[in-house]
Amino acid sequence: MGNCIVIVTVLKKSKLQWCSTVPDIYIVNLSIVDLLFLLGMPFLIHQLVGNGVWHFGETMCTIITAMDANSQFTSTYILTAMSIDRYLATAHPISSSRFRKPSIATFIIGLLWFLSFISITPVWLYAGLIPFPEGAVGCGIRLPNPETDIYWYTLYQFFLAFAVPFTVISVAYIRILQHMTSSVAPTTQRSVRLRTRKVTRTAVAICLVFFICWAPFYVLQLTQLSIDQPTLPFYYAYNMAISLGYANSCLNPFVYIALCETFRTKLILMVRSSHRQRHASNLQIPDSQPEMKQESLSLEDR
Repeated sequence: MGNCIVIVTVLKKSKLQWCSTVPDIYIVNLSIVDLLFLLGMPFLIHQLVGNGVWHFGETMCTIITAMDANSQFTSTYILTAMSIDRYLATAHPISSSRFRKPSIATFIIGLLWFLSFISITPVWLYAGLIPFPEGAVGCGIRLPNPETDIYWYTLYQFFLAFAVPFTVISVAYIRILQHMTSSVAPTTQRSVRLRTRKVTRTAVAICLVFFICWAPFYVLQLTQLSIDQPTLPFYYAYNMAISLGYANSCLNPFVYIALCETFRTKLILMVRSSHRQRHASNLQIPDSQPEMKQESLSLEDR
């Protein structure tokens, strides 16, 4: 619901056209990715509650697994692009204005979606049904040589979906903080700089929430490579880390509402506008009562 509110609010502000600013484009696409990520959750919950048994066929298994992995990669790539955009807007606002355009941001988003589809090639190749001894089947990634391939796949996912993007994000925001503390803006530019800082603060919060939610998952995944037989506490911690990763997709809309004053204003205006429209439709009087309708109009005029 939160992600749908974000998408509708931004598009409503743009008169149901594509987003009019670069931050809007990134925020809407991040909300779309989070929404897709969460849409696969009911299937995975059903499998978890059913002791790992999958009831939805091999095609759905491939689609849900790929959508889950693709959303995870895409959200990381979008957050990385957001951090670079914030650095350009803060440190090089004039020279980067020719690059920071909605058309270019849309192209970058399309490129990031394409890269994420390429990044999950192992999922497309090896996602499928896993037979159980009792005759039932589960859904997962069947690597050709699980004993060795699991190491390479875990490291591949860790570096591509977390370590490298988060390094870029960290460097970008460190440079932003350095620039903000060392530069003094003229009076005529203070309002622009203040607005840039507010947007940057929201972006930093989103990235911090991402790190807090996903770091435990990747740490435990790497730890699992050195464990022959996971203990029960490790099993519970691993499941908590997975749940925390999914929670990240639910928390982002509340970060916008809590930290972004512009977004709160748009949301309030949209809710009031919808309320007025419903209230006006409820007060409409049929044409069969012209005298009452005319009196209502005159009262409204007064």
